[in-house]
Amino acid sequence: MKVLLLKDPKDKDSGPDLYIKELGLYSLEATLIPVLAFEFLSLESLFEKLSHPECYGGLVFTSPRSLEAIKICLKENSKKEAWSKSLKQMWNMKPTYVVGKATASLVEDIGLTPQGERCGNAEKLAEYICSREKPNSSALLFPCGALKREVLPTVLREKGVPLESLTVYQTTQHPDLQEALSSYFQQGIPASVAFFSPSGVRFCLQHIRKLSGDVLNQIKFAAIGPSTAEALEAAGVPVSCTAGSPTPRELAAAIHHALQPSPR
Repeated sequence: MKVLLLKDPKDKDSGPDLYIKELGLYSLEATLIPVLAFEFLSLESLFEKLSHPECYGGLVFTSPRSLEAIKICLKENSKKEAWSKSLKQMWNMKPTYVVGKATASLVEDIGLTPQGERCGNAEKLAEYICSREKPNSSALLFPCGALKREVLPTVLREKGVPLESLTVYQTTQHPDLQEALSSYFQQGIPASVAFFSPSGVRFCLQHIRKLSGDVLNQIKFAAIGPSTAEALEAAGVPVSCTAGSPTPRELAAAIHHALQPSPR
């Protein structure tokens, strides 16, 4: 059976995509179609803030893209040198809160130690942060996307934990998305389609509805997490499964279970 994954492929250097690999263990044939493109913003402002760790109580990352923004900053030799000589050590004396293993791994790449990666979503991370931070302490720096959900900032504000958000990227539709979807659906309707973000739902769903026509209700729709599931449901699409945590193994297991024939 075929499964369509609406996500970017992993970097070519890091071996086969783990989602394709995990689904393959269930004899499911997975295909990736990139959905999103990203434009990075306010990078000078981001580095300026990173240059003053003494002003902050720690860092918060809920998206791998925020780390990509930092990596772009650190490509410049003078900034890279400042980071490795002193800034990294100063930030490492403070907590770096993250959602998910992918984001945690990128935090480690820049030499910091992540906390909270097992939380799985912004709601749980907010609770985790509130259990560790004192009200009215120094603000946590939160580099984020233009479409960030307000769950984490709202929970922290209600608990009196200061948070300083900085928008460092915005999300747009991948230029080849429509053509890639048309080409894929010409070869048949997948058994399952997995979405990886609310933005993916917004950019893809209209095309998938049109391309699948009368057989839309035969497709099992999967979500990587609760916010993506909510976006699908708000668009009127029944969600067959949501990954227990946002990992290749959990998503593959959820899709495999959803594709089992119903007992008569």
